[in-house]
Amino acid sequence: MSRPANPSPPPPEPPVRQSSRISPQTCHDLRYLSLDLPPRPLRWLFLDLNSYFASVEQQLQPELRGRPVIVAPVGSDTTVAIAASYEARRYGINTGTPVWEAKQKCPDLLITPARHERYVEFHDAIVAEIWRHVPVERVCSIDEVACRLLDNENGPAAARALALRIKAGIRANIGDCLTSSVGIAPNRLLAKLASDMQKPDGLVVLTADQLPHRLFALHLRDIAGIGARMERQLARAGINDIAGLCARRPRDAGTAWGGTNGDRLWYLLHGVDLPEKPTQSRTIGHSHVLAPRSRGLAPTRLVARRLALKAASRLRRKGYIARTLVLHGRFEDDKSGWRTARRLAATQDSFAILAALDALWPRLEAAGRARPGGFRLRMVGVTLAGIEPVRGEQESLFAHLDPDSALARETRNLALSRAIDRLNARFGRNAVTLGPLAGGRADRVGRQIAFGRIPELAEFHE
Repeated sequence: MSRPANPSPPPPEPPVRQSSRISPQTCHDLRYLSLDLPPRPLRWLFLDLNSYFASVEQQLQPELRGRPVIVAPVGSDTTVAIAASYEARRYGINTGTPVWEAKQKCPDLLITPARHERYVEFHDAIVAEIWRHVPVERVCSIDEVACRLLDNENGPAAARALALRIKAGIRANIGDCLTSSVGIAPNRLLAKLASDMQKPDGLVVLTADQLPHRLFALHLRDIAGIGARMERQLARAGINDIAGLCARRPRDAGTAWGGTNGDRLWYLLHGVDLPEKPTQSRTIGHSHVLAPRSRGLAPTRLVARRLALKAASRLRRKGYIARTLVLHGRFEDDKSGWRTARRLAATQDSFAILAALDALWPRLEAAGRARPGGFRLRMVGVTLAGIEPVRGEQESLFAHLDPDSALARETRNLALSRAIDRLNARFGRNAVTLGPLAGGRADRVGRQIAFGRIPELAEFHE
């Protein structure tokens, strides 16, 4: 069965009579009934895995099941929980809670280190299970996927049955600790909101006849893209809740939002399935939170080199070149962070990237030594920016150059970098390295799962 065509563009707005003597709800009803919105069938299924990292650990470690658990990046009270089981959440412990505070709230708390490679393995298995029931339209994060429903799948009863089959398939074939909350709605934004309405192990369907009034109990900050700054901007325009936003005309709501296509949110909240805006990755990078004993100058430099090499390997694997290297970090006594950058000749060569890092390092060293208490860096990161696809290579043009020329050296170095990639992919991580490794955690950096980006399994061998 063919997939439905894109929805029609937003209709023209009819004039709406204002009255200060009617409530915002009544005013909204009048405007809503006068707008000729397109059909809004159930079109999206959004699945959100509940407390994902902690649930994977409970699946892998049966002794953790039914007990309060947090997942932490390092074994230190100065770090924060990156996941909390629902048993831990009953004590007020959530993602971002400092470990020392979590221990105070729950003396029986169990802490387990993060194992990002296992989370990616479980993620891949879960996505494969979902594909057995319905195509996955978009992987939104390590624990969220969105699926587009066809005409024979989008009736309320059929969509509910599909969601229940997916949830049961994950429990039966991946693990019974892996519960999920599913939202079904006319567009992806509403399906995501619906998945958050009932946790854990929920299933919520938002049909067109329930919109937008079913959303009025939510907060503006529950909508992706509305943070503290946007909330203040909307408040200055007199919009303090979702009902107030929906009570405006689309153009007025867009003006309050600001920017181009500011009225998109109004139509999305009313169930219109608007085309997605294309996005393009412009950076490749990694950051690493340093253990307290590794926050000095020497271990930090080894970690930064490892991050740079990993980013360079990803750059080559994806077929990109980079034009800028950014070195950034956060000192123990600094919340705003520190950064510096250096321009690169368009490259994907590990040696050129390491040379640029070496050129930037004295700036970080000087900044750290000037701080009270000396060099104590809590987090370090390396980002390759200004990336673009490799448009073509003519390596044979350099074959007869003077071996000591810059182009010949760059050609040899790039070939050597690629050879190292192939050896590490075949024989395992760090089979060949550039420079020394510190051992311990320093040679395991750069594998964390960032928000909105899931490492490929190949990255765990780079």
